[in-house]
Amino acid sequence: MNRVLYPGTFDPITKGHGDLVERASRLFDSVVIAVAASPKKNPLFSLDQRVELAREVTRHLPNVEVMGFSGLLAHFAGEQGANAFLRGLRAVSDFEYEFQLANMNRQLAPDVESLFLTPSEKYSYISSTLVREIAALGGDISKFVHPAVAEALAQRFKQ
Repeated sequence: MNRVLYPGTFDPITKGHGDLVERASRLFDSVVIAVAASPKKNPLFSLDQRVELAREVTRHLPNVEVMGFSGLLAHFAGEQGANAFLRGLRAVSDFEYEFQLANMNRQLAPDVESLFLTPSEKYSYISSTLVREIAALGGDISKFVHPAVAEALAQRFKQ
């Protein structure tokens, strides 16, 4: 069974992330969206909220699971029996960091391959950071995120 982990902070999950998950769900028997706790990034949403939003966005995909984790990704991959990591590349600027990360993961988890997908062109400019900034300033984010995510952001910025 081919099981891929798609790790990230997903703060929040965007349509670009969803596009990669949909495509990965056709390529792999099982896809795990591995939502990192990432306390050093000071996420807008709690780990539980990010997990629930990712579950809502991917509810229609029967071979996709969403799990939160803290600690080393290589350890989590071993616990989950994953044989691949999925990472998204939006632009050339993402490549250098992702290449370094892939090489480090190869040292830590030599049996787990790193694979890269590019999002559909219509999502290639979307990032969670930009979505948060637009939402914080009262802009329309409906083109960039699932309606449940848009609602969660609206509620978050009401406070």
